[in-house]
Amino acid sequence: MLISFENVAFSYGDNLIFSDVGFSVNEGERVGLIGANGEGKTTLLKLINGELYPDSGKINVKNGCHIGYLAQNGGYESRNTVYEEMKTVFARDYSAVEKLAELSAGLSALDYGSREYAVASAKIESLQKFISSRDSYNADVKIKTVLNGMGFAKFYGRAIDTMSGGEKTRLKLARLLLEEPDILLLDEPTNHLDISTLFWLEEYLQSYKGAVIAVSHDRYFLDRLSVRTFELENGKLNTYVGKYSKYKILKEERTARLIKEYEAQKEEIARLEEYVAQNIVRATTAKSAQSRVKRLDKMELIEKPYVPPEPPRFSFTYSERPYENVLSIDGLDLSVDGRVLVSDIKLNIRRGDKTALVGENGTGKTTLLKAISQGRPSIVRGRYVSVALFDQEGLNLNPENTVLSELWERHVAATQTDIRAALARSGLFEEDMQKKVKSLSGGERAKLALCILQSENANFLILDEPTNHLDLPARESLERALRLFDGTVLFVSHDRYFISAVADRVIEIEDGKLNTYEGNYSNYLSIKAEMDREEKQRRRLDEFSAAREKKAESYRSGKERAAEVRRKENIKRVEGEISELEAEEAKINGELADPVVLADYKKVIALSSRLDEIKKLLDALYIEYYDMI
Repeated sequence: MLISFENVAFSYGDNLIFSDVGFSVNEGERVGLIGANGEGKTTLLKLINGELYPDSGKINVKNGCHIGYLAQNGGYESRNTVYEEMKTVFARDYSAVEKLAELSAGLSALDYGSREYAVASAKIESLQKFISSRDSYNADVKIKTVLNGMGFAKFYGRAIDTMSGGEKTRLKLARLLLEEPDILLLDEPTNHLDISTLFWLEEYLQSYKGAVIAVSHDRYFLDRLSVRTFELENGKLNTYVGKYSKYKILKEERTARLIKEYEAQKEEIARLEEYVAQNIVRATTAKSAQSRVKRLDKMELIEKPYVPPEPPRFSFTYSERPYENVLSIDGLDLSVDGRVLVSDIKLNIRRGDKTALVGENGTGKTTLLKAISQGRPSIVRGRYVSVALFDQEGLNLNPENTVLSELWERHVAATQTDIRAALARSGLFEEDMQKKVKSLSGGERAKLALCILQSENANFLILDEPTNHLDLPARESLERALRLFDGTVLFVSHDRYFISAVADRVIEIEDGKLNTYEGNYSNYLSIKAEMDREEKQRRRLDEFSAAREKKAESYRSGKERAAEVRRKENIKRVEGEISELEAEEAKINGELADPVVLADYKKVIALSSRLDEIKKLLDALYIEYYDMI
């Protein structure tokens, strides 16, 4: 056991965050930590990390346990370059390898059997054991693997102090992965990652040896990572065995059971009290009435089950129906500060399309959305098209306005009652009305922006990261609203679950070009996986061919020629097996991106298990293949 909590309570002043919290986390365990905004998820991680101390209760941490903590904006300052900073993680390894080389080189100058020779030999043996145990010779391989996976392949030489806050947080995560702590505490690790990096991180964490506790609003990430789910709700922590999709089922069952038990006890109490009231004064029934009074006194009352507040109720409508062709782009070039991001964009969007725009960070997704919302000569909107933009940065909000006035100023003919009702439906209530926009939390600001978006009655919605800062119930409410909306939607999101639930078409910016993929997100992933598989196979075959050409082709006997024929047949067989397994792997990854599949816990377990089998089989086949060339 790495850590345990025993009846832990914590408060900020008079504000109790949670109480009576108890749980334990074992070596190698994966835990998803969820809960509404403000329930104390970050506080819990800080208690584990020793940054905060409980008001009461006990926190036990295994002696020598190395904890790695990634805060939501957890970057760090350094004047090093990216690669130099990562090398500091392996300072002892580089030093050991260098020292071993020095000792080995000097050993030949010492007299065999002398005391100096024995001392040097002992030091060499000790260093060899240290290097072997830590795999020190592969330090550079480890660094490059993590940096490339985390999106820093082109930034080895970049100075860290020139990076943005998001880039520093991402680099901090890369460093933590290289440090390999016994337990990783990750607070919203997916916030600054594009989709390809998310997939890489999930794969990496699945084979990570240490334990992981992750706070995330990314349901796909939680499903792929966790085997247990902790939920903070109403000041209590409840534990569920299983991933997020399983947690949803278990919580619904638990809530229904608690309500049933509470209602049954309430009915029993009512019956007993009624009997007592009717019979306590009668001589013939007083004794039985007294026995019921004792039952009532001894009864352990069931606490009324907590019912969480209703999530926001989003709903999108429009006042005028557009023509079939909503948007046409022909030959648009997008540039920022003279640098071309995307060239020769060609895109057609039809009425009712729900299109997801994906691509790595910095490829121009937000720039394209703004260009479409503002209009350009090469961007043609259809007749009666009305556009409304959700800006992830909230630049269209006046920071000095109150919540109430920000919406009311846009609809001066509406009554205050109507304005307050609209804000309440979006999750902003009486206590929020007089808050200034600049003082709102990220979640409150997003709800206000979505409320304004609804009020514009546009038939073409352009959304830039609409789920950022929204908790899970709010995200699910937004998904339902967009699915029911029969207008047109174009959106950017890193939330793959959200993309899967909403999009019926995917466009991707890659290598400066815009590519269109008809069909849903699952279909897009399958196509991309197949393309990636084919590219990997092509590169591998090229490598194998080059290696074979280097080998001598002359054979001195029929036996050697027969062995070569068998070798080629085996190579062909293994290539076929690799191809089939990679195709199955791509298919399963596509299925695991489908919300319908993710909702079936047993199927997810079966598919994940088969995926692990495939990876082991492929590893063995790759080794066999290389041995044959």
